[in-house]
Amino acid sequence: MLEVGRSDWIASLLQMADSFYPTGAYAHSFGLEGLAQEGVVRDRTTLRTFLLEQVLPQLARTDLPVAAQAWAAAGEPPDWVGLRELCFLGSAMRGAREPRAASEAIGRQRLELAALLHNGLAAEFNQRALAEGWPNPSCVAAAIEGRALGAPCEAVLATIVYSATAGLIAASMKLLRLGQNACQTLLAEVLAQTPALIAEALAIEPGDIGAFNPWWDVAAARHESADFRLFIS
Repeated sequence: MLEVGRSDWIASLLQMADSFYPTGAYAHSFGLEGLAQEGVVRDRTTLRTFLLEQVLPQLARTDLPVAAQAWAAAGEPPDWVGLRELCFLGSAMRGAREPRAASEAIGRQRLELAALLHNGLAAEFNQRALAEGWPNPSCVAAAIEGRALGAPCEAVLATIVYSATAGLIAASMKLLRLGQNACQTLLAEVLAQTPALIAEALAIEPGDIGAFNPWWDVAAARHESADFRLFIS
C-alpha cells in the first residue's frame, strides 16, 4: 500500500502511461484489426462489448496477476528465478503472433528506457533478460518499472489497465473511425472497472493465472495470414 507522505513515484508512473512515452502502445492494434475485418467489432457499441466482456476479464486473469506476481518477486532481494518464469508465462499467454509481438516490443522498449532512466533494479533485470534470452512481456516490464520507482502494486496494475484499454481505443479511432468524444467517454466507462479488476487479479493464485479466448486469437491469426499472403503475392 502507499506510504503516507510518499508520492514521488506518481509523476514517473504517469509518464509510463503517457502516449509520448516510447512504448509503441498506440502503434499496435493488439488483434483488434483482425476483429474489425471479421466484422465482430464494427462500431462504438460492439467495441464497448468487446472491452467490457473480453478485454477486461482477460486482463484480470492474465496481465494483471502476472504483473502482481512480478512486482512481489522484484522485492529486496529480487527472486530472479521467479521473474524469469513470469517472463515466459507472460509471453506464452498470448497465442497469436501479433498481440505477442506487440507486447514483446513494448516490454523491450520500456525495460531499455527504465534501465537508462532508473538504473538499479531495472538495469540488472535488463542485463539478465538479455544475457539469458528472457521474453519481455509488457506486464512484467511494467512491474519492474513500478518497483524501480517505488510505486505500490495497485498503482502499477491500474497503469496496465489504462495502457491496455487506451491503446485499443486509440487504435479504434483509425479502424472504426470513432470520434474523440466517443472514445473518451468509452475510456472513462472502462476505467471505472479498474478497482474491481485489481481486486480480482490480486486474489488469483499463481497456478490459476491464464484465460482462454479462442475467437480473439483466431481473428488475429487470420489477419496475420492475410498479411502474409499479401506479402508473398
